[in-house]
Amino acid sequence: MIIDSHVNLHAPQFDEDRDAVIARARAAGVRLMVEISDRLSTFEATHGLAMAHDDIWCTVGVHPHEAKDYADLTAEDLIALTQRPRVIGIGECGLDFHYDLSPRELQAGVFRQHVEAARRTGLPLVIHTREADQVMIDILREEHAKAPFKLLMHCYTSGLELAEFAAELGAWFSVSGIATFKAAEDVREVIRRMPEDRIIVETDCPYLAPVPHRGRRNEPAYVGLVLKKLAEIRGWSVEEADRRTTDAFFALFDRIPRPAE
Repeated sequence: MIIDSHVNLHAPQFDEDRDAVIARARAAGVRLMVEISDRLSTFEATHGLAMAHDDIWCTVGVHPHEAKDYADLTAEDLIALTQRPRVIGIGECGLDFHYDLSPRELQAGVFRQHVEAARRTGLPLVIHTREADQVMIDILREEHAKAPFKLLMHCYTSGLELAEFAAELGAWFSVSGIATFKAAEDVREVIRRMPEDRIIVETDCPYLAPVPHRGRRNEPAYVGLVLKKLAEIRGWSVEEADRRTTDAFFALFDRIPRPAE
């Protein structure tokens, strides 16, 4: 059961052929997709996709790039939207100190509101983190000390120290097309050390297309290439990788009923 745990099908890159992209994913054997919210202004489109398709679910959240536009966001705002059907996670949220498109302190404050929403709803937190390892460690340590919450380190490309710390907190990790890039050996080394029962796969489409599609628009039909690369990195058969990532996905996103195989 191939699952794409992170798609951005509401993105304008799919405006011309969204239905065809979804059809190609199904033809490629993708059984489920999680449509990710990156800002509340597009949440209606995100939620609409989940409501229109039995094999698409969604999250609610604000990407760190957009934090500057949501300085007043509260956990209550997020929690209210989680009451809608087919909302199964909080995020994408976190810290991005590479582009710094929002002030760092504001990113952190908005991120903490997402943590609180995840803690109070029991929904998993989908975390984006880039070049912010120590600050992320500090926030996760402080917030987890208050009360635990489920977390996913999405498209993980950060350092081993943060990975090990998050794993100690019980985090799941998702692997993307970056794992196929020739220069990404440091990412592959971290993947080798991830907890074997808490790894899932994603495309992050329309971004980060795996080899041999690198540099072009990504789409969910390519998630099988990520799964094959994960199997190679971990020394698993593709069938074992599929089984392990499927089990891990439903353990994380436990509001999604598991379809019959």
